[in-house]
Amino acid sequence: MRRAVIVDFGGVLVRTEDLSHRERLARELGMSREELEALIFASDLSLRAQRGEILEPAFWRALGERLGITDPEALRQLRGRFFAGERLNEPLVEALRRWKDRIPLGLISNAWSGLRELLRQLGLLELFDVVVISAEVGLLKPDPRIYWRALEGLGLPPEATAFLDDLPENVRAARALGMHGILFRDPEDALARLQEWLDGAR
Repeated sequence: MRRAVIVDFGGVLVRTEDLSHRERLARELGMSREELEALIFASDLSLRAQRGEILEPAFWRALGERLGITDPEALRQLRGRFFAGERLNEPLVEALRRWKDRIPLGLISNAWSGLRELLRQLGLLELFDVVVISAEVGLLKPDPRIYWRALEGLGLPPEATAFLDDLPENVRAARALGMHGILFRDPEDALARLQEWLDGAR
């Protein structure tokens, strides 16, 4: 059976390896890092942006208003500092580049409207045969419909696809559809499990 691999973006393809930037920023804003991360990733504003109900620039402006930051440059700096500890998962990117000409590759991400352009800037967009971004389709993982969007784009059944994500609920949803769900914890383990699954097709 032909096999495919689908990966998540935040927490998998790009990971936060240095939390010190967020820690300092949160202290300056009078909150904990966890509170700041929840505001940016899980607040009602963020979820609206992830569903495509508001565009990413509007999300940041509204977030700035909540934090009392209205100056565009100050808001740009806040965003830059928040994401300063992000790093590409180079081992996974290298593996995807090796696999690109051999198997179909996909990406499913709960993300704001700017992700496709970010992928292009990072030189990652070309890696994927299918890119499903929540803000573009109005669906959020773990909704089964967002997985089906990717599967239909690849033209493969769930059982022919491995899905790599860092959130247990997203992996459980993929497994419920019949996909080979892998919970991401560290690059070496994830790659070993993906390679083992791919080798099983030979």
